[in-house]
Amino acid sequence: MPTVLSLLSEHCRETFARVAEVIRAGGIVAVPTESSYGLAVSPFHDEAVNRIFTIKGRAGDKPILVLIGDRAQVHSLVVTVPLAAEPLMVNFWPGPLTIVMDALPSLPQALTAGTGSIGVRLPSVPVLCDLLREVGPLTGTSANRAGEQPLATAHQVLSGLGGHVDLILDSGGTPGGLPSTVLDVRASVRLLREGAVPRTVIASVLEGFGVQLSP
Repeated sequence: MPTVLSLLSEHCRETFARVAEVIRAGGIVAVPTESSYGLAVSPFHDEAVNRIFTIKGRAGDKPILVLIGDRAQVHSLVVTVPLAAEPLMVNFWPGPLTIVMDALPSLPQALTAGTGSIGVRLPSVPVLCDLLREVGPLTGTSANRAGEQPLATAHQVLSGLGGHVDLILDSGGTPGGLPSTVLDVRASVRLLREGAVPRTVIASVLEGFGVQLSP
């Protein structure tokens, strides 16, 4: 069974060091996000990414998004940051908006599902951002098997996926709710999934910068 470590104590630095060890070894860590727990591995580690697909029973044609701790980390994942992404980052990061951009070709094929693109999000969970700044970008796919409900507590992760993850970070219950909104900004700006950030709010912000949200 995996180790469960608290993110609510004053020993976060020791916890971060332990996470770094697990991630470097290709391990899987369950982490709290804005809505539910997610499965975190290094997005640069092929075998670790493949483990996530196996655990979730996830179809190979579905890319996995990546979480970053600050905007500087996006450059380790994407070829370039399109101009249309800038107002979105300024207005909605940190927050539940995933922005899809052209992926660096060195990233694992499984991560991008062969699309050549990668979804990136700067989450609004302060302790998670602290962790990401310490250990680098991590995957953020929900901690549940395909077709099942997301898991809201560390206990649920332990019960449902405990035999498959290496470490669980416990910060108490997560609030649930809608997943992140997903926008593709590679050419025109297209809404791929409406989630926690409404389409109308995104369209209003983009219009202020002379950018149109595609129908």
